[in-house]
Amino acid sequence: MFLLGAVMHTVCHGETTRAAVNHLPFSSGEKLTFQVRWSFIPAGKVVLEILPVETVESFRAYHFVMTARTYPLVDVFYKVRDRIDSYTDTQMTGSLLYREQSTGRRPKDVAVTFNWKKGEVQYSNFGEKRAPIPLLPGSFDPLSIFYAFRLCDLGKNTQLEAPVSDGKKCVVGKATVIKRETVFLVSGVYDTYLVEPDLKHIGGVFEKSPDAKMKIWVTADERRIPVMIKSKVKVGSFVAELMPPGHDDREDVWSRDTTGIPVKEGLIIPYRAAAETDTVQK
Repeated sequence: MFLLGAVMHTVCHGETTRAAVNHLPFSSGEKLTFQVRWSFIPAGKVVLEILPVETVESFRAYHFVMTARTYPLVDVFYKVRDRIDSYTDTQMTGSLLYREQSTGRRPKDVAVTFNWKKGEVQYSNFGEKRAPIPLLPGSFDPLSIFYAFRLCDLGKNTQLEAPVSDGKKCVVGKATVIKRETVFLVSGVYDTYLVEPDLKHIGGVFEKSPDAKMKIWVTADERRIPVMIKSKVKVGSFVAELMPPGHDDREDVWSRDTTGIPVKEGLIIPYRAAAETDTVQK
């Protein structure tokens, strides 16, 4: 779960081209469900959802939500029950409010408020406030930065960067588009771009793993949806894979067909025509 949460620091700005705000690649009602595996063990699921537009501090705001939970088997040694709420103005110029709640192994009730009049951001946990810190112009929070990333036009060797703050620090995150390739997943075949974020400012398990790397595959169309994320860190390897609609609440049930390729029981894999690209199969 912390794997996909860390991905939210992947960013875009600078040398990239942003989509016009009146033609965003996402809208209210979108829901993306990922299954997370630790090595070969189905560990849990992460859901990204866009709720109806709300008003926050007199601003019309998108309401982005991420929920994460581990499966019962994993609950025994690392229980995760997390919810993140992020509010960003509908022009996608910066964050307004960020909330993070967890009732799992490490309980938290975090609120991060962005005060653009004063140019500062303040972090609190269970009501205990830290001193405000300066904001970089156009800063996003760790969840909304994921949606800001989707505004960028991608291409090989594109450099992505933008400011992001969790209330405790404000940094400029960076990522690079490596190449274009086709990926074969349970949910389908996708024409994608491979993006590798710079993990220098991401803490937790990545901070403890100097050689840690992360790879993210996003669709090469105008929606730029992440379909697979891979990371190898000190405690093992993780894979988060986009699941098809209708399989949101199922734990992973894998079988092998006569070709030896892992397939989901009862699932027909649709094929999407792809351009001439490199090919990768999980």
